[in-house]
Amino acid sequence: MTVTSTSSSGIGGSMTKRDLIDEVVKLYPRFSGRDAEVMVNAVFDSMTDALARGERIEIRGFGSFVVKHRQAREGRNPKTGALVPVAAKRVPFFKVGKELKLRVDGKTASEGERSPAPPTAPGA
Repeated sequence: MTVTSTSSSGIGGSMTKRDLIDEVVKLYPRFSGRDAEVMVNAVFDSMTDALARGERIEIRGFGSFVVKHRQAREGRNPKTGALVPVAAKRVPFFKVGKELKLRVDGKTASEGERSPAPPTAPGA
């Protein structure tokens, strides 16, 4: 499924959740806008719940979401320069998949799989 931004901001704009819901309705007209909204919210809620439980989410061809643990550290207040303690925390992290990386770069999967030419021997 190809998803294109329907937002008015054009190239370099952003796609909102509303744009995503509208795209689902456009691709699957048998679903109402309310049905599409429920489906999109269900996907995001499921992903959020899984990350909150510390689970890894892998979507083949797209990427993976994991929770990384950040240790407690000393930070600085940018206004005063004073040292402030920063508590340990868990943060979501997204690692882009190979196929998505290639598509964003305007290449196909077969182009990305090409290996470089073997080096030639000097004087050959």
